[in-house]
Amino acid sequence: MTIFEIIEKALNEHTLVSITLSGIRDKNHHYNRIDIRPIVIGDFYMLQFVKNIDNKDIHENLKADIGYDLIRDLLENSFRNFNVVTTDKHIHGLVSKKKKITFKMMEWDKQINLNLSHNRKKEYIIPDNKPCLFLYHLGVMDAKGKVYKSKYDKFRQINKFLEIMDHVVTSEAIGDCIRIVDFGCGKAYLTFAVYYYFKEVLGKNVFIMGLDLKEDVVDFCNTTTATLGYDNLTFRREDIRNYSTKDPVDMVLTLHACDTATDAALVKAIKWQAKYILSVPCCQHEMFDKIRNKAMQPMLDQGLIKERLSSLVTDTLRVLFLQKEGYDVSTLEFISMEHTPKNLMLRGVKKNNDRISSTRQYNDFKKFWNLKTVFIEEFYDREMKNDES
Repeated sequence: MTIFEIIEKALNEHTLVSITLSGIRDKNHHYNRIDIRPIVIGDFYMLQFVKNIDNKDIHENLKADIGYDLIRDLLENSFRNFNVVTTDKHIHGLVSKKKKITFKMMEWDKQINLNLSHNRKKEYIIPDNKPCLFLYHLGVMDAKGKVYKSKYDKFRQINKFLEIMDHVVTSEAIGDCIRIVDFGCGKAYLTFAVYYYFKEVLGKNVFIMGLDLKEDVVDFCNTTTATLGYDNLTFRREDIRNYSTKDPVDMVLTLHACDTATDAALVKAIKWQAKYILSVPCCQHEMFDKIRNKAMQPMLDQGLIKERLSSLVTDTLRVLFLQKEGYDVSTLEFISMEHTPKNLMLRGVKKNNDRISSTRQYNDFKKFWNLKTVFIEEFYDREMKNDES
C-alpha cells in the first residue's frame, strides 16, 4: 500500500490518531511544521490542522475529504518528513527531491486509545500524574508524579522548551549520538530535561556538559546527576569565555546567559560548527550606549524605550551574525524560568546559506545604527586567532 492509501484507509475506518509534517522542501511555504489530528464536531468527522510558524500555532478544521486532499498536496509538494500514527501502527517516512516517498512501518503491541474530542487536555512531552525521576529530585513533582501547584508554571515551561526542541528534532536529521554544551545552566531544570528527552524519550546516546559560575549550583547538579545515574551528563564551574573542548559539539544551549556572555556562547557554537543553537539572551546592555541614529532620536531620548530598542537591536545583530556564518535563524517567544516576562529565543540551524547577502545585511544594519566596535566580532576574532596559534 502507498502512504496515501494507508491514510485514506485510516480516515475511512476512523483509526487515524495523528499526522505530523515537517522539513520544508518548498521555500515559498511559510509553515515550519503541521500537526493534524481527527476531531468530531457535532456529527461531523473532521481533521484539525495546527500550522506552526515562528512557534505560533494557527488552527484550521476541515472536512475529512478536503483535509485528505490537502495532506496529499502538502506531502507531494511541500514537506520532506512525515509521521503517521494510527491506532495499530506508526509510520515514519521521507519524501525525496524527486518526490519519491519511502517509509518504515511499525505495529504497536496493543491498540492505542483515540481521543476525538475538540477541546482535549494538552498533552505534554513529560505528562502530569506520571512519575518522572529527575523532576522529583528537582522538587517539581512528588514521588507519584503529581506536579506541585507552586511548580506548575515551571513544569509548563520545561515542556514548552521540549516542544521547541522537538520541533528541531522532527524537522532535521539528528543522528543516534548527540553532544550538547549548555552555557550558564543554573539549577539545570532544562539541562536535565534535554538529557531526559534525548535519552529516555528518543533513546539516543546523548552527552551534555553544563557550565555555570556558581560552585554550589554545580555541586548540586553533579550530586543530582549521580543520584539519577545520568552517566553522560556533567556539570563544571567555568566561564563561558574560557571553555574549550576537543570533542565535536552538535548543539549549544545558552539560556539567559547575561549580556555579552550570550555572544561568547554563540561564537563558541560557530567555532565548533555546531549544527543547532538555542539561545535565550537576557540583560542586553552592550548596545545601550552605542546605537546612534538621528531618525530614531525620539526613541533614543526615552530611557525605557531606548532600553527595549537596544535589546532588539542586539538580538537582531546576533541573528544577522549567525546568518552570515551560515545559520538559518528563527526567533521564537519563550517564557523565562526564573521570572515571568517573555523572552526572545534564537533558534539556529547550520545550513550554509548565502553568506554574501547575509554579510551585506549585517554590515548595512551596523551602519544604520553607527556601530563600530561590537563584542561578538571582537570575541570571534580572538577565538579564531587562538585557533591559529
